[in-house]
Amino acid sequence: MKVSDAQAVAARWVAEHATASPDFAGAFLSGSTTWMPPGAELPVGSDVDVVIVTNQDEAPPKPGKFVHDGVLLEVTCLAWQDLASPEHVLGSCHLAGSFRKDTVLADPTGRLAELRDGAMGEYAREPWVRLRCENTERRIVDGLGRLDVSLPHHERVTGWMFPAGVTTHVLLTAGLRNPTVRLRYSAARDLLQEYGMPQLHESLLELHGSAALTRERVEHHLKAMTAVFDATVPLARSPYFFASDITERSRPIAVDGSHALIAGGRHREAVFWIAATYARCLTLLAADAPAERARFAAGFEELTADLGVADGPALERRARDVLAFLPRVREAADAIIGANPGIMP
Repeated sequence: MKVSDAQAVAARWVAEHATASPDFAGAFLSGSTTWMPPGAELPVGSDVDVVIVTNQDEAPPKPGKFVHDGVLLEVTCLAWQDLASPEHVLGSCHLAGSFRKDTVLADPTGRLAELRDGAMGEYAREPWVRLRCENTERRIVDGLGRLDVSLPHHERVTGWMFPAGVTTHVLLTAGLRNPTVRLRYSAARDLLQEYGMPQLHESLLELHGSAALTRERVEHHLKAMTAVFDATVPLARSPYFFASDITERSRPIAVDGSHALIAGGRHREAVFWIAATYARCLTLLAADAPAERARFAAGFEELTADLGVADGPALERRARDVLAFLPRVREAADAIIGANPGIMP
């Protein structure tokens, strides 16, 4: 299916299912498909991200992932206060990308169009790019500062891995690239090769712990993750934020998408989402099927041992390593901004 056709399905879903709500204030596209050519084929493992804007003071829980007319949609919600102004949007690496072009699907009040018009022409200006990089770096510091090594191992690994991986987002933001979640290390690899910094990518993988892993070892961990994923899907009931990522309809992303990365020679870059998905499965099993969680814990311990984060002290050391590496990330981001022809003064 073409990207444009998949986005049209998303627009129809909004019109048919979202606009009738009395709190509905608009909708726009977000995520990876907004960075793809409209005529391109939607890649394996890609969904279409839709953001519903609500007039409620706080956004309701996200509907998450589901299939509509053959397209996997991921729907999240934002309150208007989360889109406070063009300046607020331009300072956010994730929000700004949605408003660098026209992604509006529905706009009953015209306020989304005003926001888009105020942000679109400013997106690539250097002061905003630098502000987004600074704000993104702050997320790393704040996230690692909240690392709680008293949590169960799968939860503390998640608490380290996600903010540590935001190092890639600082660089992608500097390069005016999509700060993708699942494919962050693969996207950073492309960016850093383009700007003549391949060794920096190796350093990022070393911080992640996957630099020395072979394809065979990653395939082994993917096989273990697939087993826990398939066991978790019929048992999961708890309403976690990420619960819709652990469903049969999300399997093409979690499992098939990882196979595609490995087949493309990016096995080390695939490890992030393999580990993230494994940890999320264990979180759901801990709540809904503790005996099953115990059955699959050994595979996760094997994976984290390979990553060098097998226990709390190791995670704390790796978190300190990431923080110590931030000046190098900042230096690289500065160099990319200086060399990027798309950035305006």
